[in-house]
Amino acid sequence: MELPADLDRLLGPRDVVVVEGADAQKYLHSQVSQALQDQAVGEQRWTFVLEPSGKIDVLARVTRSGDDRFELDTDAGFGEVLLARLDRFKIRVSADTSLQSTEVTTLDPAIERDRIIAGWPRMGAEIVPGETIPGGTGLTGIAVSYTKGCYPGQELVERMDSRAAQAPMSLRRVTATAGVVVGDPVLDGDTDVGVITSVSGEAALAWIKRTSEIGTPIGF
Repeated sequence: MELPADLDRLLGPRDVVVVEGADAQKYLHSQVSQALQDQAVGEQRWTFVLEPSGKIDVLARVTRSGDDRFELDTDAGFGEVLLARLDRFKIRVSADTSLQSTEVTTLDPAIERDRIIAGWPRMGAEIVPGETIPGGTGLTGIAVSYTKGCYPGQELVERMDSRAAQAPMSLRRVTATAGVVVGDPVLDGDTDVGVITSVSGEAALAWIKRTSEIGTPIGF
């Protein structure tokens, strides 16, 4: 599945963490799930920034804006999480980090509906720092390199891939009935199989157990 053509509009306001210096590329490459060693100036790539356990801290887009300068943008309100994670292992590295925050505003209902229909996950809704694993997000195809070498959290990602293992729950598009709100359970017959994470009218996203066929899986 291709990325939405209007993805920039769907993403909304973004926080930006800048990493710059002689070791910026080498350090970032060692910390994220995406391969950055061959990223060209002006190129953008999606990545997960993971905890050593393999759970997601942040989903970010990496732009190489100069030879020794990289900009990582993420959903508004999560820049501090990203900055703290990148600084956590930055020891004796010739690279400086800084945060450019944006104001967290009320979500535009029309944009939020289009995001849900497109199936793009949002930090704080579909992706919760320290809780969500990459395998169920539908984004490993664009945010993970399986040939790049070691990085924090790699073990869980590689183990699931090598075993062709399904995540316990996966993000899916589902149809919501009237009155459904975020946090409501998803029922498969009489069985609780998931939870609603975003909803706009009949369009909704939900985490669904792998034992259920409810909904349409996300995949980019």
